[in-house]
Amino acid sequence: MMNIDNILKLVQSGDLDIAEAKRLLEEGLSGAHTAPAGRPETAVQAVKTPEQPAIDKTIIDASGETPMRRKASFLSLSEDAVDDSLGYAQLDLSRPARTGFPEVIYGESKSAEQIAAIFERLAAHTDRVLATRVDADKAAYVMQRIPGVKHHPEARALTWLRSGEAVPDGGSYIAVVCAGTSDVPVAEEAAVTAECLGSRVERVYDVGVAGIHRLFRRLPVIRGASAVVVVAGMEGALASVLGGLVAVPVIAVPTSVGYGASFQGVAALLSMLNACAPGISVVNIDNGFGAGYNAALIHQNGTKRDET
Repeated sequence: MMNIDNILKLVQSGDLDIAEAKRLLEEGLSGAHTAPAGRPETAVQAVKTPEQPAIDKTIIDASGETPMRRKASFLSLSEDAVDDSLGYAQLDLSRPARTGFPEVIYGESKSAEQIAAIFERLAAHTDRVLATRVDADKAAYVMQRIPGVKHHPEARALTWLRSGEAVPDGGSYIAVVCAGTSDVPVAEEAAVTAECLGSRVERVYDVGVAGIHRLFRRLPVIRGASAVVVVAGMEGALASVLGGLVAVPVIAVPTSVGYGASFQGVAALLSMLNACAPGISVVNIDNGFGAGYNAALIHQNGTKRDET
């Protein structure tokens, strides 16, 4: 029978995750002497099944890993969950298993060659790849090197889907709302991010408070969304307005659009952080990606609950 010392050693070595160890301690060890008749194995011993083999550090396969470590790599964060063969990047291959979405490439200060190489490696292990903050020259290089990559110039993003299919029409969706046309690049980064992660997006652009009647015309679309991303510069008032009009989470994105006293988006950021309307969360200035990612999490978790 596995004792406490053995469990602790397995946790320290990474061969057993903390949640499973806790279960073994609370259920297995406490019930070791009270197993029902006809079922002699204890809860701890039941771990040693063909589907989840007993951990034996003397049994190593050709990859140099124990079967348990290889199988639970995304839980124990073991070496086989990382691809560091490029030298300048350590690719987190187990991220989809942990978080639901694969790692995203931030392309701002990377070379075109680095973006392309990382893109290729990720595409070999997942069904979708997203690169943000990629300029036109870098995008052209990556698209020439990797078939099937799509460039979204306004969002400054590259996407690749293994199936090559867009998000289907119909069903629940995210609304991406922006105040002015100058805010569209950040709004598009949010929209493309959410779409690449599998969410349908409805775009509602140029509905700022300077002509608020434009917003009211589109309220039915906005109110029908699972989550709303609100992108605004200047004084950032649109987030507060929408926060009082919808019954779903609002993710506010301040942009660096505005004249001198806007301080490159700081004024909008502070306005959104101080919003009196409830239900508003705020991401960093110009961070369309962060807003789109959060909205996709909200949308897809809600969809899962509806399906069950």
